[in-house]
Amino acid sequence: MVLYFQSKVVDPPITIYMGKDKFENEDLIKYGFTEDIWFHVDKLSSAHVYVRLQPGQTWDDIPEAVVEDCAQLVKANSIEGNKRNNITVIYTPWDNLKKTPGMETGQVTFYNHKKVRRVHVERRINEIVNRLNKTKEVRETDLMHEKIQRDKVDRKQARESEFAEKEEAQRLAAEKRKAEKDINDMFDESRMHSNWRAHEVEDINAAEEDFM
Repeated sequence: MVLYFQSKVVDPPITIYMGKDKFENEDLIKYGFTEDIWFHVDKLSSAHVYVRLQPGQTWDDIPEAVVEDCAQLVKANSIEGNKRNNITVIYTPWDNLKKTPGMETGQVTFYNHKKVRRVHVERRINEIVNRLNKTKEVRETDLMHEKIQRDKVDRKQARESEFAEKEEAQRLAAEKRKAEKDINDMFDESRMHSNWRAHEVEDINAAEEDFM
């Protein structure tokens, strides 16, 4: 089962979720979304807490108040971390999580350690934890199915984007060809007309009428 919470410090609320045990943590590591951000107490055992952003958003888009909500929730769900003051919570995008052979269930490291941010948590703030717990919803979630469906949507959007880019490239190429043709036609000698007279003008009055 997966535990879902709503951070209502922003509008619309942002979904926060975590696994109930280390086995579900393993599935969350495996079946996360690109816009998921992972939180954990640094150097202590704790729940794996995720915040799910909107498609296209990055961790730079997380409001500080939501980061604080996640940090308080992960602290509250750490046996050792919940007892201590002045702990550090780390967070990173889901796609930076790395599993290596021999790791225990639910254990994880990072592809890029420089892509990990830290937030200091001085103490537990019960008002935040209680507010989040009031929104808690426990669901039986087929994480693999959700991931498959999401990947289908992403592939469809990628195809549509690629098709639109090709259409735009074709349109621009057609405009370029037309512009080049217009320029070539402008300087086509067979279409040019000269005002030069092939014979002498005998009637000066008639010649002047040409310019009236």
